[in-house]
Amino acid sequence: MSRKATRAEFPVSGAKLPNLAHTIYGVKHACMHHRQYTNQINPVHTDPIMTGDRALIVAISGCSSSGKTTLARLLRDIFPNTFILHEDDFYRPEAELPTRDGLLDWDCPEAIDIPGMADSLAYIRQHASFPPTLESKEDQNSVGKCPVSESTIAAQQAKVESALGPNHALRSNLRLCLLDGFLLYSPSMAAIQPSLDIKLFLRTTYAKAKARREARDGYVTLEGFWADPPGYVDKIVWPNYVEQHAWMFEGGDVEGAFKMDVLEKEGVKVQDKAGVDGDIEKTFEWTVDTILDELKRQI
Repeated sequence: MSRKATRAEFPVSGAKLPNLAHTIYGVKHACMHHRQYTNQINPVHTDPIMTGDRALIVAISGCSSSGKTTLARLLRDIFPNTFILHEDDFYRPEAELPTRDGLLDWDCPEAIDIPGMADSLAYIRQHASFPPTLESKEDQNSVGKCPVSESTIAAQQAKVESALGPNHALRSNLRLCLLDGFLLYSPSMAAIQPSLDIKLFLRTTYAKAKARREARDGYVTLEGFWADPPGYVDKIVWPNYVEQHAWMFEGGDVEGAFKMDVLEKEGVKVQDKAGVDGDIEKTFEWTVDTILDELKRQI
């Protein structure tokens, strides 16, 4: 399976993508209070070619601009033997994208090479590494200033170190693959569900998603550069999000209450009491706790 078109947040077409090796936020030590961690990161965190005996896949999904990539990078740097795969690495070529309201639609299931993603995930679970034909570029891009405090990161790092201990499988033959994607749990993604061991969902409001998305300069693609045209959130991003996630919420209201019985049946973990726009630090803490609990249960 070859890598398909990928969108990557970056300000100018053709600009050299920053090297993220041993960093969290794009430029080395850009988030200064991460210095103590970025200097200690073992390359195994960011090198998906290194193999272990097996991998667990932790899916992190939610609306565009809900904080998925930020969270994934934080998690990668406090859990050992961990790497990231992005759904954006499976975009179809621009010429194959569907249209909606006269606009190219990057935010629907048809924009994703779902069979290719399913094959890659199955390979990762079995071999604990990327397939030889998959080259992930998406993780080389900056997501901006670190939004989590030094004290919170230190506390979560200590929690993970204490919980895992020196002989935990994550320090030897087990790897974690963090799958970051805007569309992972809808019925259209049935083919990838058998490969998802832990499912996390981040919610956000229309207002915050719109503000964050429209603050971005644009996206580098394999074909060139994409900038959202005026009204793209209202015409494309938010309608697709609602259509693909209404099943998770009472009355289909994606800013309302979760259908907890449905989510429990599907194995999707959510912050039920956190409000629509949860605090990123509390979300980070919740995610760490959830992954640690699931590791106890599954291994």
